[in-house]
Amino acid sequence: MAAEVKTKPTNASVTAFLKKAAKDKRLELCETIARIMAKATGKKPVMWGTEIVGYDTYPIVYADGHTEQWPVAAFSPRKEAVVIYGTRASPQYTALLKRLGKHKAGSGCVYIKSLADIDVKVLDELIATAVKGRLARVKR
Repeated sequence: MAAEVKTKPTNASVTAFLKKAAKDKRLELCETIARIMAKATGKKPVMWGTEIVGYDTYPIVYADGHTEQWPVAAFSPRKEAVVIYGTRASPQYTALLKRLGKHKAGSGCVYIKSLADIDVKVLDELIATAVKGRLARVKR
């Protein structure tokens, strides 16, 4: 039997979470990412667990065969940086990261500390192509 997934959609307020979790410039970065993800998915944000803001869903199949829903696009303001999940689904992932600006990357996530450090147009393209790439590979 599969373990229950802990990170699930909730009814918590995304706006309240972001205002509490991110201040000033960090909040501005989160709001920018939120606008980009909403535009890319055409969906409203939903809190996933207590710390992840997600948009739309797609099914992921685990090794044991069970399926769970997961956000197509998601981010979280963490202590050191804002984490953007799922960007590796972009067919242009590597090329776009080279143009993004100051960031860290790992395990398909991108870590950004400041809006001033990055090219927002490149971030928009990265998220849009990741969403499109992810949705092109799933049956809905």
